[in-house]
Amino acid sequence: MNAPVLVTGLPRSGTSWVGRMLAAGGELIYVNEPLNPGHPPGGCPGVLDARVSHRFQYICDDDRTGWLPAFRDTVALRYRWAAELRANRSPYDLARLLRYGTAFAYGRLTGRRALLDDPFAVLSAGWFARRLGCRVIALVRDPVSVVASWRRLGWHVPVREWLDQPLLLRDHPWLLELRALDGSADQLATTAALWRAARRVLAATPGIEVVSYESLAADPLPGFRRLYDYAHLSWTPRAARRITRACTAPTTGTRSFTWSGLSRTAYRPMDSRQALRTAGRGLTPEQAARVRELTAGADA
Repeated sequence: MNAPVLVTGLPRSGTSWVGRMLAAGGELIYVNEPLNPGHPPGGCPGVLDARVSHRFQYICDDDRTGWLPAFRDTVALRYRWAAELRANRSPYDLARLLRYGTAFAYGRLTGRRALLDDPFAVLSAGWFARRLGCRVIALVRDPVSVVASWRRLGWHVPVREWLDQPLLLRDHPWLLELRALDGSADQLATTAALWRAARRVLAATPGIEVVSYESLAADPLPGFRRLYDYAHLSWTPRAARRITRACTAPTTGTRSFTWSGLSRTAYRPMDSRQALRTAGRGLTPEQAARVRELTAGADA
C-alpha cells in the first residue's frame, strides 16, 4: 500500500522523533512542516504550492479547492520547480530548491512515499486521512511536559490564530471558549488551553492513530514496530538497529549516526526513557498542578 504518512501533534509532542524513526527503514521521503508559516519548507511553493495564512491552519472539505491539488502534489513528491523559481530571492533559496527538488525526484524514481512531519496540521488530521489517504499518527504528550517545554523555549501561540478561522469554529464551536484567553499574558494558561483543545479535536477525529508519547518513549522498539505495521512499512533489521541506537543514545554528546532529510528538525538521538524523567523541568509543583487542573477531561 502506497499511502503517504502524516505525523502530527502539538509542537514539542515528539513528531520529529517519531518521523525520523519511521524514516529509518528507508522507504519514506521526509518532509518537515510544510504548513509552518514561519520558516522553510513552509512558505516554499515547490514543496507546497498554497498560501498558509495561520499557524495551525484548519483544512476541511469546504475549503479544499486550493489545498487538495497542492497537497496531492506534495504527497506524490511532485516538486513545483517553476513556482519555486518565481519565489526565489537569494542564493540560499536556490540551494534549497536544488536540495528539495532533488529529494522529491529521487523519491519518485525509487518508489518512496512521502512522510509529512507537521505539528501545524494537528487540527486538520481528519482531512489528511480522508482526502489524501494518509496514514495519520497523532502524538499526544503529557500536558505538563508540553507546557514546560514551550515555557523553556519562550514559545507563545496567540489563541487568535485559532479564533480567526471561521470554518474551524463552525466545526468545533466549543473552541469559542478560548476567547477568554485572547490577548492574555498568562502563557501557562494559554498553552494548557491549546493543549486541551488539540486533544479534544484529536479525540473526535476518526481514521487516525492517536499515540501516547510517554508510552512510546518508555518502550520504543515494540511501539515503533506497531507504528510500522500501521503505516504499512517494512520492519527490517536495519530499521530496528537504527531505532535502537537512536533511542538509547546519551542525551548529550556525539550523535549515534547522521540523518539525511529535507530540513533540520528538533530531533536529536536520545535515551528516550531518561528523557521522560526530566520532561517537566522548569515548572514548580504548583504550576504543574495547575496545568493538570486546566487540562483535565480533555478526552470528553
